[in-house]
Amino acid sequence: MAPVTSLSDAVDQHLSSALTATLPETVGDVLLRRSDRADFQANGILALAKKEKRNPRELATDVVARVTTGELIQDIEVSGPGFLNITVTDAAIIRNLAERYADDTGRLGVPTAPHPGTTVIDYAQPNVAKEMHVGHLRSAVIGDAVVQLLEFTGETVVRRHHIGDWGTQFGMLIQYLDEHPHELDHGGTGDTGDAGEEAMSGLNRLYKAARGLFDADEEFKTRARRRVVDLQAGDEHTLAMWQKFVDESKIYFFSVFEKLDLEVRDPDIVGESGYNDMLAETCRLLEESGVAVRSEGALCVFFDDVKGPDGNPVPLIVQKSDGGYGYAATDLSAIRDRVFHLKADTLLYVVDARQSLHFRMVFDTARRAGWLNDDTTAHQLAFGTVLGKDGKPFKTREGETVRLVDLLDEAIERASAVVREKAQDLSEEEIAERGAQVGIGAVKYADLSTSASRDYKFDLDQMVSLHGDTSVYLQYAYARIRSILRRAGETRPAVAHPELALHEAERALGLHADGFGTTVAEAAGEYAPHKLAAYLYQLASLYTTFYDKCPVLKAETPEQVENRLFLCEVTARTLHRGMALLGIRTPERL
Repeated sequence: MAPVTSLSDAVDQHLSSALTATLPETVGDVLLRRSDRADFQANGILALAKKEKRNPRELATDVVARVTTGELIQDIEVSGPGFLNITVTDAAIIRNLAERYADDTGRLGVPTAPHPGTTVIDYAQPNVAKEMHVGHLRSAVIGDAVVQLLEFTGETVVRRHHIGDWGTQFGMLIQYLDEHPHELDHGGTGDTGDAGEEAMSGLNRLYKAARGLFDADEEFKTRARRRVVDLQAGDEHTLAMWQKFVDESKIYFFSVFEKLDLEVRDPDIVGESGYNDMLAETCRLLEESGVAVRSEGALCVFFDDVKGPDGNPVPLIVQKSDGGYGYAATDLSAIRDRVFHLKADTLLYVVDARQSLHFRMVFDTARRAGWLNDDTTAHQLAFGTVLGKDGKPFKTREGETVRLVDLLDEAIERASAVVREKAQDLSEEEIAERGAQVGIGAVKYADLSTSASRDYKFDLDQMVSLHGDTSVYLQYAYARIRSILRRAGETRPAVAHPELALHEAERALGLHADGFGTTVAEAAGEYAPHKLAAYLYQLASLYTTFYDKCPVLKAETPEQVENRLFLCEVTARTLHRGMALLGIRTPERL
């Protein structure tokens, strides 16, 4: 079906026609926004009046005189220095929602972007042979939500998981395993029965043993460093050993991402090693173009505004003086691949804010080299730190970084207790399933409801609360609606009745539901999942008010029952679709 024009766009078009009739040379957006005094408020009149050197209130009055009220606009009035307060009709709200309800594609009539492109998004980047910890949470959760939002708007999205699978530590690990060939076969503790965790338990133990020997034995350290050279040179035996580490780690990665209810596909995992063959050429291109220069044997890129505490320039080192390559060489090679091979218009990196300077230097280098320009851009979606209740970086009582698996398991356990306490007709198996959906949803929503750039406190007690801005509140709102619709059954269908007058709570709910597409477009365009989360929380809150003030199944007339069931159905579909875009499940029963 054709996309549905939102009420805000319809009103905007209506007012723009009146504005153009008032000032024929003006084409225009009247800057609508939601208002406490009316359904919408137009405040662009003030800026236009200043430009035209006219009294804003007089201009607003002229515009109002040319606005036709009727099917769309119920009332329009001038307020303050020249604002326009607009109230739409009850019938317009229901008619618009009915069009969205008729969309059987699941899109609720939301249009795709007018000019979608191709975005390569780099997110969820764990390290081979190392356990995932709480620090890996935000990149995965935020990145997945942005992927869903962009794809919903019609963007072609290429996912990339730039895992840490190359570098000095692998020489140490490979050399140790070569000298202790049975170590990796010992496996983990086996007490969880989880193949992924067992695989990582073995790798973790191996890493600690290799690190201990590396720090204590100079001869082993020398052998390990020689093994790095063998790895970079493509020695067959060394590469086979390295591949074993990667394969074992992937088993673990997939198990954690599955628990996080997040899809990570093997073809999308292109780690540091995936660009190894491009590194030398990247360096050659940068040096020949003059973008990078040799300094004390290293290949460097300098910046006028990047200096150390001593005032001396701090360069981006692309190639070390010993011939080795750093992160910059890999990141710049990845840009070349994503721009020229994957044909990306936009490169998006969901990476910790503490790496902002590195990425600013990398992006600037790529622009100087001509790999990025006005048509092909790169952005870092920088995220803040996960904090404990004390406001400090989240650690265990022993001061260790919190394992991501432990955190997720505890969230599921807490949520299962909440579900069990509220459950009336759920089996233990259903409680376990819902507990996982609620627990993982709680973790994701706490992250996504916060602006990515901000730090946030990880408080499981608050996350699994039925009250306040939590995913549990939204999930229970959805489950409540589904319960009402089940009780209504086929005997009392959901039918739109535009001829009915609406209660204030019905109007507020309907207007907000109609704004779903506008919110999604804004959240996708700004890479801001928190804006969609805020919208959904408001939707659930408005539904709670509607539920309290407007009896559904016991409404006064059959038509009113049908209309309120219709509002319930539209709200449920909007909640379900919106939560899915955040990567969160909405159980039918809780």
